[in-house]
Amino acid sequence: MESFEQLLEQYQPMIQKIINSLHLYKNKDEFYQQALIALWEASRRFNPDKGSFTNYAYSYIRGHLLMALRKSHRDSERNLYPGEEFWAAFEDDYSVCPLEKETLLTYCSTLTPSQRKWVLDFVLYGFSIREIAEREKVSISAVKQWRLGAREKIKDLMLSVENI
Repeated sequence: MESFEQLLEQYQPMIQKIINSLHLYKNKDEFYQQALIALWEASRRFNPDKGSFTNYAYSYIRGHLLMALRKSHRDSERNLYPGEEFWAAFEDDYSVCPLEKETLLTYCSTLTPSQRKWVLDFVLYGFSIREIAEREKVSISAVKQWRLGAREKIKDLMLSVENI
């Protein structure tokens, strides 16, 4: 037998014809790869005493692609892959803990009201420093000062709890 590259070059039009005749337009690259595998298997299994290689290769490649198509269809029937609209319909139940705010406020007992605003807005709601400054109509440096004070006080509180 010839090298596989020569064989592929010779039977490339046949492979394209089979793919087109089976109307394979989804996952075309995958089916093309399956056809190449089938061509290679056909070249290995071919018995010259039983006929021409062209007829054997055509039947073998077409049969292999039909089996792959059936398997793909069976898999798509058995497995459901929901779209984005399905996932958008569900809200994440674990995104907000019902007692999260109360738990967080227990650590904020020593904080000033401004520092408490920073903790809640940053930790619970995920606002950036700029967004907090815009909401509270203060400068960014003021919010950074709130952050600095809140971190220090919470850190001291956590250290004192550990030492107990």
